[in-house]
Amino acid sequence: MEFDDEIDARSLLCPLPVLKARKRLKGMGAGQVLKLVADDPAAVIDVPHFCNEQGYVLMKVVSDAGVRQYFIRTPLE
Repeated sequence: MEFDDEIDARSLLCPLPVLKARKRLKGMGAGQVLKLVADDPAAVIDVPHFCNEQGYVLMKVVSDAGVRQYFIRTPLE
């Protein structure tokens, strides 16, 4: 999947992956995609909740050996 920016949040625990994603997403343009890479087990709950609450679109989650890639799109407008 294509993306415009990436954050490697491996080894960071809750709430740091979501906080880093929030900061980066605020600076991105409409419709851009952030790839967030995280291995924190709590991110499975935190990232979808964050997207739902803040109006971002969680487009896809790819899991591989305990590491997940979250593809988050900013609102189109």
